Amino acid sequence: MARIKNIDLPKNKRIVIALTYIYGIGSTRAKEICAAANVDENKKTDDLTIDEINNLRAATDSYVLVGDLKREVDMNIKTKMEINSYQGTRHKKGLPVRGQHTSRNARTRKGKGKTIANKKK
Repeated sequence: MARIKNIDLPKNKRIVIALTYIYGIGSTRAKEICAAANVDENKKTDDLTIDEINNLRAATDSYVLVGDLKREVDMNIKTKMEINSYQGTRHKKGLPVRGQHTSRNARTRKGKGKTIANKKK
């Protein structure tokens, strides 16, 4: 089983698809990593040799991924909250950050609807 950045890649999947299971790697970056490591994109994870796995590990080391990337994103959010930017205040209030309307929806961020007394007549 291939293990890259402390994440077990799924068996019996194409390596381009399997690399996207790592936080911070999408389809485009997975193709770049395969090209840099000289690994065929259509090769299955089970069929990789040890040398190819080592090449993939070396290619992924040049990117900020998994824990470091999550830490960086969290620090960016905390910075916005500290400087009281618009996005930071939305993060503090638990509201949508990217301009969505909140009068009818946004239940993912706002939580379950709160009932108001004497609303129904």
